[in-house]
Amino acid sequence: MERAFDAEVFQWHGPAPYFFVATPDHVDAYLREHAAHLTYGWGVIPARVRIGSTEVTTSLIPRNGAYLVPLKVALRRPDGIDDGDVVRIHLSV
Repeated sequence: MERAFDAEVFQWHGPAPYFFVATPDHVDAYLREHAAHLTYGWGVIPARVRIGSTEVTTSLIPRNGAYLVPLKVALRRPDGIDDGDVVRIHLSV
């Protein structure tokens, strides 16, 4: 599955800040329907994520019926992405 969507970046405060975007409903529906075949454990789904020309591998994290896409520093730094920014996510699972 490959999808592109716009999403707002949010910060999860903890011992260290983590940045995420939530997948939209139509992506969540696909992931839930196919999760048993996609997950490698704990409901986590491996994925490739691209913002602009930067692509990384990561894992989608299930949370409250949706999936969160972690935004590694390698994805955020090239375009100066921060909390509250709206970004175009290219997702491949």
